Amino acid sequence: MALPDIASLRIIGNGGPSVPSTNAVGEPLPDDINNTHGDRYMEKLKGYAKTLPYSIEPYSKMIELLDFILLRLIQSVEAKDYDVGFMQWDSMLTYWSMLKYPIPKDKRIRIAKLYFHISITPGMSSQIVATCADGFNSLTKSKHKISIDDMRLPWKPIYDILSQDLFLTRRQFEYTQISWCMGYIAENSRKFFHPAAINEMLATFLPHLDGTNLDSVLSSHYYLMTFLPLSHPQHYLPMLFRLWESINSYMYDERMLHFISKLTEMHTNPEASDPKKIAKIPDDERSDDEGRPNWFPNDTANISVSHGLYKDVGIFTEHEWNFLMCKCLASMEIPLADGGSLTTGPSADSQVGFELGRLPKPQWRIPSLSRIIVYSMAPDSIPVPPSNAPTPVFSPLPSGVSTPHSSNNTHAGDYLSAPLGRKVLNKPKSYLAGCRALDSLARMIASTESFFHPSNSGSWTADLSAFIKYIVYDFNKRWHEEQSPECKTPKNRRLTKLMKRELVKSLRTVVLLAMFSQDSTTVSNIQSCLKSMSVMEPDLILHPILERAVPSLEALVETQRTLAVIKALGAIAPAIVSRDVYYPGAKHLVPILELLIPGIDLNDPAKTLCTTAFLVEISQYIKIGDLTGFDDTPPARLDSEPTLPITTQPIALPSFSLEELEGPYTDMGSRLTDVEEDALLKDSTGSFPDWITSFIRRVIQLLENLPEEGPNGTAGGASEVQVIDAVTGACSQICVHLSEPLYDLVLNMVFDYASTNVRTNAVRAIHQLVECVANADPVKTLAKFFPLCAANIRTELENGASSLRTTSSSTPLPSDATLHWNLAILRGTVYNDGRAILKYEDELMSLLHLLHEKALSKRGYSWTGKLLSSLLLTLTHTYPLENKFTNPEEWSSEEFRENHHRHWGKLFAPEEITVTWHVPNTQEIDFAIRIYKELVEPTITSLENLLKPGVARDAIWRSDFCRHLTVVRNVFAGSPTLLKENMSQQDYLDATFTSDIIDEIPEMIASAMPINSGFVLTDPTDPRYQYLLAVRYRFGHFLHAASVSLRQQGEENTVDAVQILVRSVRTYMMEYGDSRDSYYVNEEQYTTERNVARQYAGQKVWPRAVYIRRARFYNAARLRWNSIERKRGPVEDQLIDDLVEWSMWHYPVVRQSSQTHLEAICSVYDGVRRRALPVLFEALKPGTEDDRMKGALWTINSSSFGKYAVSVFVQEPTLANDLLSKMFACQYHEKPSIQDCVSTVFENCLNNFVEPCNLIYDIDNAAVDVAVEDLRSLLSYSPKEDAVTLRAREKRIYRVQLYDESVKTANRNILEIGSSSRTHWRYTIYAIRCLRTLVRRDAPLTRDQISYFLEKVHDDHPSMRYYAQRAVMKSIRNIKMRTFCSGPVDLALGRNRNPLKRDVPIHPSRQTTTELLTQYKVPIDKRQVERKPIFFDKDPPGWPWESASADALEAIREMVTDPEYWVNVSTYYAEENHETTITQDNVSCVKSIFQLLEDEPFDAFRPTVEKLIADKDQNKQRAAAEFLAGVLGGSKHWPTDKQDTLWSWFTPRAATIFRQNIKSDTLSIWTSFLEYMFYHKDPRRLQPLVDLLVDEFTNLDFNGELSFDAVKVISLFRAFFQELGRKFVAWTDQTVERTWAEIHGEHDDVRAFIGEILAFSQNIKWQPRPSIPTAEVFVRECQILPLEYDIMGMRGTYHKGRVEELVGRFKEWRTARVSGARAFQSTYDRVGTTICKWLYQSLHDLHAISTFDYILPLMPELFRFTEGTALQ
Repeated sequence: MALPDIASLRIIGNGGPSVPSTNAVGEPLPDDINNTHGDRYMEKLKGYAKTLPYSIEPYSKMIELLDFILLRLIQSVEAKDYDVGFMQWDSMLTYWSMLKYPIPKDKRIRIAKLYFHISITPGMSSQIVATCADGFNSLTKSKHKISIDDMRLPWKPIYDILSQDLFLTRRQFEYTQISWCMGYIAENSRKFFHPAAINEMLATFLPHLDGTNLDSVLSSHYYLMTFLPLSHPQHYLPMLFRLWESINSYMYDERMLHFISKLTEMHTNPEASDPKKIAKIPDDERSDDEGRPNWFPNDTANISVSHGLYKDVGIFTEHEWNFLMCKCLASMEIPLADGGSLTTGPSADSQVGFELGRLPKPQWRIPSLSRIIVYSMAPDSIPVPPSNAPTPVFSPLPSGVSTPHSSNNTHAGDYLSAPLGRKVLNKPKSYLAGCRALDSLARMIASTESFFHPSNSGSWTADLSAFIKYIVYDFNKRWHEEQSPECKTPKNRRLTKLMKRELVKSLRTVVLLAMFSQDSTTVSNIQSCLKSMSVMEPDLILHPILERAVPSLEALVETQRTLAVIKALGAIAPAIVSRDVYYPGAKHLVPILELLIPGIDLNDPAKTLCTTAFLVEISQYIKIGDLTGFDDTPPARLDSEPTLPITTQPIALPSFSLEELEGPYTDMGSRLTDVEEDALLKDSTGSFPDWITSFIRRVIQLLENLPEEGPNGTAGGASEVQVIDAVTGACSQICVHLSEPLYDLVLNMVFDYASTNVRTNAVRAIHQLVECVANADPVKTLAKFFPLCAANIRTELENGASSLRTTSSSTPLPSDATLHWNLAILRGTVYNDGRAILKYEDELMSLLHLLHEKALSKRGYSWTGKLLSSLLLTLTHTYPLENKFTNPEEWSSEEFRENHHRHWGKLFAPEEITVTWHVPNTQEIDFAIRIYKELVEPTITSLENLLKPGVARDAIWRSDFCRHLTVVRNVFAGSPTLLKENMSQQDYLDATFTSDIIDEIPEMIASAMPINSGFVLTDPTDPRYQYLLAVRYRFGHFLHAASVSLRQQGEENTVDAVQILVRSVRTYMMEYGDSRDSYYVNEEQYTTERNVARQYAGQKVWPRAVYIRRARFYNAARLRWNSIERKRGPVEDQLIDDLVEWSMWHYPVVRQSSQTHLEAICSVYDGVRRRALPVLFEALKPGTEDDRMKGALWTINSSSFGKYAVSVFVQEPTLANDLLSKMFACQYHEKPSIQDCVSTVFENCLNNFVEPCNLIYDIDNAAVDVAVEDLRSLLSYSPKEDAVTLRAREKRIYRVQLYDESVKTANRNILEIGSSSRTHWRYTIYAIRCLRTLVRRDAPLTRDQISYFLEKVHDDHPSMRYYAQRAVMKSIRNIKMRTFCSGPVDLALGRNRNPLKRDVPIHPSRQTTTELLTQYKVPIDKRQVERKPIFFDKDPPGWPWESASADALEAIREMVTDPEYWVNVSTYYAEENHETTITQDNVSCVKSIFQLLEDEPFDAFRPTVEKLIADKDQNKQRAAAEFLAGVLGGSKHWPTDKQDTLWSWFTPRAATIFRQNIKSDTLSIWTSFLEYMFYHKDPRRLQPLVDLLVDEFTNLDFNGELSFDAVKVISLFRAFFQELGRKFVAWTDQTVERTWAEIHGEHDDVRAFIGEILAFSQNIKWQPRPSIPTAEVFVRECQILPLEYDIMGMRGTYHKGRVEELVGRFKEWRTARVSGARAFQSTYDRVGTTICKWLYQSLHDLHAISTFDYILPLMPELFRFTEGTALQ
């Protein structure tokens, strides 16, 4: 009979109405939230709604809001209003997501598609791309919300942009974050690429992989790792491993490991790569140029779905697994005994170009390795006996557990070749816990054990400790995943209890060693590791930790050891307190707590912080109460009595069952029953009263020993403040979880101390301590403390305390100490639950009046203000009242009171939580309003009277002003949620007219509809609302009046008054909504609490405190929504103006605080910057006083103002041009401090000053249009919305026109400034930088621009020349692109199509590559070329450059055809400097000119360069090399007759240069010249140079008298072959033969070169060996060919014959070797040194693996080398 699954039953089915749920105050939830219909995300929303104390909006209403946001989004896209409209409504979508309402799946899919296609539109600005990439990621990151079954995406458009943008040309110096963004998008969208595209991807990426060039290898590898779908890797995975084996690169390893780790985790599910799925997935997102080649048509028949991709170890073969474990060991960077480490990958990576650093970094290799190992674990073999059992439990093991099987590696030949009758079947190999992966891990840990020891620590220790941390983290994660009924891992492949136990045993020793490390990172890793292990196998971890902890805490040992054990105890807290994790662990808690009392020690802050962290961790899981009075359990046999269960049953003989094999193996010994454990625990709780007494005494002792408080009210430095915060945080958590008797005990102790002592050094601390007890029980705390505090405060005030007037911070008087002490205590008592305060309302009001009247010192009235702020916050804010570890009803139950020990460590599911909130009631609101009426209004009146004419503004006036304003300010600061702002539709509309967003239609400026969020008064018709609003406005008017008045007064003694006034303005403007319960602070705290409480990844049950924090976080999110946009009325505008003025005041302290507040206000109020900037610009005019100008400059320097002003070039021309003109006008101020300000502002503004480009508006993306239509079809769309779209488009077009005009104006103005002789050189540099940025690719170059740049190329200031040359390069490059780009898409991508370029068909064969590389050595017959164009076009009359730039071209021609121009340029190129190589910018500038005008300037240019060539001075030679490299490089595409003319002129001079001119100081110059010339160049283009270099090298005397003669030729030849790379293959054989003959040469430098050429030749000879060089054949043969076949060509074969020759000849040379001091001159030593250099360089190169074939034959001789000093 089949029984139903009870867990799946529901009381009411989905079809009927569900039981109505209520929120935290009993109000019913909206129906569409209550009826979740089983949807997991609606259940989450329901969980959030149930924990709030107010009703939230129905789901249907929020979906309407979502639809409106989406409507505006698609309208902005249709209007191409990206910079404004799209960004506005995207931010609203982000805010909407914070509210946790789920987005319907169909809409989520279509929004994600829209974001994806926008982000990959060519020409889109980086900001929009990054925004859409982030939006796409947040929409699609959950695999439960959206999968490839729901959506497919194309991969080719991303690749097209990325491959074009990644590598820069030599003239390209401006680059963006597009490459990073494209990589990020590809990584996040990979799961939506159709698996049928895999073959096309491989065919695209693999041909670009040049194994001799690291940049090529790593970029191609990046494409493979980022684009290839993770599903269906069965065909490409063997190929990836073959590639990996042949590459020596750390960067390659890291990305590969990250990729493999994802594959490994994904393929624990055997269905993940089911070939049948490919056909089932719709293939509806294929790019136009994308095919679907099917290389494996019979794929479906070859793979069993039930078996998945499983092989020997997980999804890996034995060979692949061994390779991975080698990489694992090498990745730890463990040092070898004689230096070096197990890997040379980092050395090989030193060759990589900077461009690859622009791509997203892979995950750190350590977590990747851990994941690979853990997700490869399975019971895949016979288990060895467990570590603590000497023999197997059964012999043989029962069938079905580990059935013996023949090895996978046996072949028929093994049987046929065996002796007849003697064949014995091989005994199957056994592994730890029957798991090969676990066995490999255990062996690795055992082999590296010594490196965990603190005495053997180093950089590797952090890696090793992180490795084991991630191992247990991932194991725990996988273990709990496999307990879920949704787990798809086959049961026979799941982790077993035996594996879990053996893993912990394998790691336990090294963890216990490393826990004492002095490295903080290592200790942190070990703590995390211990936590996971204590949850996995608590009995194996708890006791060893206790064995180490107890002696360390009992005896006085070194501090480091004490800290280590306290941290370890904190890490294993779940095993101590959680009865579910480890039932027997709790009995150890109280003894540990007693031992930790000395840990509270002011003299040892580190120990105190560790101790308090442990106490916080422990106390949030338990109730601290004495249970010995409730003893109803049978007496346990304690002490010397054997603890055995009382039973009358006969003793059973030992027996075993198959189920027990899955159970834990424990050490033999007695185990107490749960009842006996409870008895021991209850008995230990009898020590709680003594412990809590000792703890509180220790805390009080710490307070007494604090240093004296300073003027700012803090005791001591940062460490003391940190200690006090930590100790009181622990006290708060402990007090909340005390039983009632123990709470009373603590309360009395704190009261006794507070009432009998006054400590001036502990005022702040006693406030925090009283807060702790008030947080737990505010009623008792107030009853105890209030009468005492009230009486003492009255007495002190009446006797003159705080009667000395002060307005600035100072050390408090001893006579005021009692007042401050009692004020601090009183403030602490009003910390929690406003209802408890109501009883004392009249007394509090009387006391507040008295304090306001009598407290005249700054400390006195400041603490009065803080008391008011805390009081009002407690009365009017909505907050959780408690955070006990169980629900209040359970906490107060009799059963819990007597048996709370059984609940320790309890975790809850979300639906089990109830939250008790403080929601202000009528009495509390009335009390708050009473404070406003009786205290605030009269005080405002007093303040207004102080501003009246005729009032003497002396010290008493200043004191009264500060005192009264402090009171009012703190009242408003304490009531951010008392009053909810209401904005009408007209208010929203009016705000758009003064918005910071200029020239945009109102509909595209986003606004937020208000939602419920815990505000107290929300009805504008409520008299209380109207009254409070009137008081608020009155306060605002006063602040403005005071600002005006104090600015007019301007006396020195007003600084204190102005400071409090500025802070009050900030309070008025900013204290609203979540200002006192910040969303971002709550988010951080919620994340932190979850991380601390997390026992394993994917945890679904949490401590109750986490849910309390989550509820608070959600409430803050709703408050944040209502605080996004604040109403800016006339009062607010006046205060903004006031703050702007204070930001430019003459006192720096006021300026700085005002600037900070002004920037904060910008984030909340729209229109602040637009209002402030004209005033700030006005202050930059000549004649403004210095302090005011400084204030304006530093205000503009803030990101809110300077970045905005520069970026609104796009919107409003006046603002940006005004800023630039005012900044340039600042040069007339002579004061250095102002010039420093200007420099800083210019630098920050120029960093945000980007090249203007409107190409995106000319680019149509059909995919975006389709995505818009698809999304629109889900929305209710009114025809009138078309008018909104049309107006948005018109406004955008208008803005673009303004933008273009503003750019022209800026160009004109800055050119005028830059050209003026009166402009200071520093400002001229800024002008050039601005003008360079304003050179646009989407608009033609002007004559004025290029003329100015060319003039500045020979300016006498080096920085001007630098920026001007770059401007010339950019300008001419833009002309080239505008000529050759076929449309706006190509122009946006920078993809120019050279008309001379030809596509040559290739017919793949084994000889294809060899034939191609050989052609480089054969000179081109140019007459034949004219008939058969391959490299050069038929003599064109000159490039047809774009006509729009004709005027600019003419200007260039006029200037550079003047010989005087080149004389001027050469003067500065040839000036003395420290450069020892050619400067690439100089070369590129000359090259750009000659590429543009061909040989027109040559006649003017030639005399100058000939003169330089003839002068052998180093600087003149460098200038000659730069000129020559420029003209020769620029001639690449000249007509052939012009090239012939140029080369006929240069060839004889080249012989002179390279044979005669080069000296030791110019060798590096001409070497760099050759490097430039041969970089990415077909050598046949430089045939005369090639002939010269080859001839010189061929005829070189390696052993000449002067080594420099040989070094010179060798250096030049090295530049030739290194830059050619693989193109040098045709010369390789003769070069190697030529150098091999000189391997025993006389000169060290020459022999070093021989080592280099041997390593280089070995590298460029690398070539894969598929039968046909195509991706398809390569992938297939990697899969089917045996491992022995070297398909990657990675074996060392090229030098094999030479090495064999060496082995024989070394014997002869060793015999002939002379001994003594001249041994190093012998042939043996010389050749040995050369060989060592070669091998060393090869081992640190890309193909290090091929070196081993050379090392092995030489190994005996290499060991003999140690006999010679030089060889060692």
